[in-house]
Amino acid sequence: MADADDAAGLIRAAGAVLWRDGPDGPEFAVAHRPRYDDWSFPKGKLDPGEHVLRAAVREIEEETGLVPRLGRRLPTAEYRHGERPKRVDYWAARPVAEAAFTPNEEVDELAWLPAREAGDRLSYRHDAALLRAFLEGPPRTWPLMIVRHGSAGEKHDWREPDELRPLDARGRAQAASLAALLHSYGPARLLSSATARCLETVLPYARRVRADVVTDAAFTVGETGPDRARERLLDLLSDEAPTIVCTHGENVSELVSGLCRELGEKVPDDPSLRKGEFWVAHVGAGTLTSLERHTP
Repeated sequence: MADADDAAGLIRAAGAVLWRDGPDGPEFAVAHRPRYDDWSFPKGKLDPGEHVLRAAVREIEEETGLVPRLGRRLPTAEYRHGERPKRVDYWAARPVAEAAFTPNEEVDELAWLPAREAGDRLSYRHDAALLRAFLEGPPRTWPLMIVRHGSAGEKHDWREPDELRPLDARGRAQAASLAALLHSYGPARLLSSATARCLETVLPYARRVRADVVTDAAFTVGETGPDRARERLLDLLSDEAPTIVCTHGENVSELVSGLCRELGEKVPDDPSLRKGEFWVAHVGAGTLTSLERHTP
């Protein structure tokens, strides 16, 4: 995909509709960029090789000084920047904590405004459309992340009990990358298959957020099946708590399909995952507000 984007001259960027609670409802961070003398939502270009989730978080931090937690996916903006096409991926986001804004060379003013005033202040139609898309859904959502364990070599080459089969070098690199990507959505409780390869996949994230990993037989290959795994996942919905589930490829499609059916949404054409990939479902007001798949 990156090579295809480069060949097309595509500019990739990422950002967010950053919001907080105000006295009369949500308030939105609108940034003034002196270089363009415009008002827009925080965003910026991806660095070479940078994952879009990390770019969104980094750009918000650089422009506003605030550490964000990404929420539901919002519509992608596509337009031309000079002679080149540009695509900006957006999320809803909330700051972890309040902080005084310090002007910088990219943004010299940051205004927190109610929806109507923010819409009037924004310079571009695509930003106004993005604000409308945010307002059409629930502001508060929580993430349910389904992770397939990282690369763990070939099963037929492993002579010891299968539950002890560890990640290989590629899988360890995937686990390290996953720690940062999953953290884009903030701290979450961790449930995992009781196999070495699944536990090792989420261990870097667990260390990063200082969370315990709870093993669950319902997600453990050899102890469960797709139907049992699906029922356990649906049980977790009632808690409305940010959650990561690390499991096996045998279970992933049924987990995603069952979640979509339970919440009345279309099942993706391909609900499976490759090793090390993950789905993020954002749930709010009893609905599936967005579903996205990522590769570390």
